[in-house]
Amino acid sequence: MAMALGSGKGTRRRRGRGGRRPMSEINVTPFVDVMLVLLIIFMVTAPLLTAGVPIQLPDSRADALPQDAQQVSISIDSEGYVYIDDAQVPVGGLPGALEAIPRVGEGPDITLRADRSLDYGRVMAVMGELNRAGLNRISLVTNSGGTGASVNAGSPSEE
Repeated sequence: MAMALGSGKGTRRRRGRGGRRPMSEINVTPFVDVMLVLLIIFMVTAPLLTAGVPIQLPDSRADALPQDAQQVSISIDSEGYVYIDDAQVPVGGLPGALEAIPRVGEGPDITLRADRSLDYGRVMAVMGELNRAGLNRISLVTNSGGTGASVNAGSPSEE
């Protein structure tokens, strides 16, 4: 910010009224500082808001699906407990909790996140309850970029 300085000729300080004129420029530096801090805070916290249940997802090489507005996330942790969004569902209370999910049109898109250490039967039991509740638009969530073991599509190898 620049300030106009006089040459010194004929500049006398007036006593009394009108000695100082108000500054006509707006100092935007504090505003920019606050906005940059808020931007950094939102950039750090936004990825943490997607899912709150800590689970280890299996790896996959599939492409990511677009995020829809009407989406419900169901998570199964390594102990087998089921969460709808971030709320834990009581044991045996999954059918009632699925009926309480609001439906508009074809119903919400369900993203199913299950820990990799779970038994396949536990995941299929939850998917069966989703099907019985009429929630048939289910996406399975995995880690992108498969670095794990390869998948054998043929018959088991004979030794």
